[in-house]
Amino acid sequence: MKTIDIHSHFYPDNIADMETRFGDGIWPGFRKISDENGMITFDGGDYRPIYDACWSPARRIEELDKHGVDIQIICATPILFAYSKPPQQSLECAKVMNDTALEMCSHNTGRLKAMCQVPLQDIDLACGEASRAMASGHVGVQIGNHVNEKNLDDEGLITFLQHCADIGAPVLIHPWDMMAPERMPKYMLQWLVAMPAETQLSILSLILSGAFERLPRKLNLCFAHGGGSFAYLMGRVDNAWKHRDVVRKDCPHLPSSYTDRFYLDSAVFSEDALDLLVKCSGADRIMFGTDYPFPLGEIDMGALVRGHDGLDEKQKASILGSNAARFFNLDV
Repeated sequence: MKTIDIHSHFYPDNIADMETRFGDGIWPGFRKISDENGMITFDGGDYRPIYDACWSPARRIEELDKHGVDIQIICATPILFAYSKPPQQSLECAKVMNDTALEMCSHNTGRLKAMCQVPLQDIDLACGEASRAMASGHVGVQIGNHVNEKNLDDEGLITFLQHCADIGAPVLIHPWDMMAPERMPKYMLQWLVAMPAETQLSILSLILSGAFERLPRKLNLCFAHGGGSFAYLMGRVDNAWKHRDVVRKDCPHLPSSYTDRFYLDSAVFSEDALDLLVKCSGADRIMFGTDYPFPLGEIDMGALVRGHDGLDEKQKASILGSNAARFFNLDV
């Protein structure tokens, strides 16, 4: 079985100048520093330094070979979602990013696959772009864990997830636009504290709202970053469900019983954390993910799973590749 990384990002060095194109608003941009280094820009300032693995498929393949990763699924950096923009602008941005992703993958279609993005603030446009992208060669859809003030239990977002189930589009849910930035301005605390909380919020939004009772089991969902704080706090949620009717009002079954309705990636950076995910969801519900090529990702790709003495060879094979092959319906 091949090793498949299901969580990695790209950012093109020739990104369209959206601000000039649309004439207003604040859009992400790019400033090239050298052939190997660049800077994502936003709102007139520097946002994040990146290097050429974000835009060079050749460099990406070189690093995959170094770490023994056979296939990598790429998706846009979440700052490009543009959910707060006018829907037609967001749609145009999505089309540019989706076509760019496929162009990158054309460097080696056996090694690189892509997930599309959609203008999720407009459900009709989102469904249309998801269908177009899947027909064009994408293997799934990446969405943010909320759209402005709407969590995943919003009826429009449930409609979109139903559409993904109907067209056979697996969905990766990625945290973004993190909560309470005014309280976390330093030390990357938005990524270290708010990002896990955002993911926990999105999982519980689906479970406690009863959304999984309405969504078909054929829908393949995966939550990035190991589901954030979900596994660690599952006991707290179950306890609340048992003792408070307001928690179980729309959720007919124990919250932990829904762990067979979604997958998690393995980007948790700790053997103890990975053990907890296996206990919580089972090794058949965890997929290898790195968050490559960002510095908060797994730098030595695959080392956590391969070097974990507490996992047997079958569990390692499931996490490293076979679960992803099944999830994305890959012929490998």
